[in-house]
Amino acid sequence: MAFRVGLRFAQFTRVARASLRQPIGRRSQTTDAAAAPEQGTFQRLWNSPIGMKTVHFWAPVMKWTLVLAGASDFARPAEKLSLTQNLALTCTGAIWTRWCFIIKPRNILLAAVNFLLGCVGVVQVTRILMYQQSLKDATIPEVAGQDAKGEAEIAKGIAKHLEGAAKNAGVK
Repeated sequence: MAFRVGLRFAQFTRVARASLRQPIGRRSQTTDAAAAPEQGTFQRLWNSPIGMKTVHFWAPVMKWTLVLAGASDFARPAEKLSLTQNLALTCTGAIWTRWCFIIKPRNILLAAVNFLLGCVGVVQVTRILMYQQSLKDATIPEVAGQDAKGEAEIAKGIAKHLEGAAKNAGVK
C-alpha cells in the first residue's frame, strides 16, 4: 500500500513541475496565416532559420570560393594539379552534401555548393588520373622529352627575370 502512495506522489510532482516550468500569462500564438502580419522579402530572409544573420547562410557563400578556385584549375595542366587536394575536395563535397539533408534546418544552398564542389573535384581527379595513365603508356624518351621541355620553360622564365633585374639595376 505504501508503494502506491509513493508512486502517486512521484507522478503528482512530475506534473506539478511541468506546469511550473511554463511562464504565467503566456500569450497565445496562432497558426492562422491570415492573422499573422505579412513580412517583406528582406525581413523573411533576415528572420529565417537559415537567414543572413546565421552561419547557415554565410558558410555556403564563403564555400563558393572553393568551387571557383577548383573551376579555375580547369585551365591548369593536369601535371600541376594535386591528387590528394582534389580527392579531399571530392570527399568533402560528397560527405557534406549528404549531411546538409540530415541537419535541421535543411540547407539547400549549402547542399548545392557542396554538390558542385564534389563535381569539380571529380572532374579534376579524373583529369589527374588520365594524365598519370598516359604517362604509364608513354615511353621513357617521351617522358624525358616532356620533362626537358618543362625545365626549358622554367629556365627561360628565370632568364627573363634576370634580364629585367639587370635592367632595373643599370647593369649592361
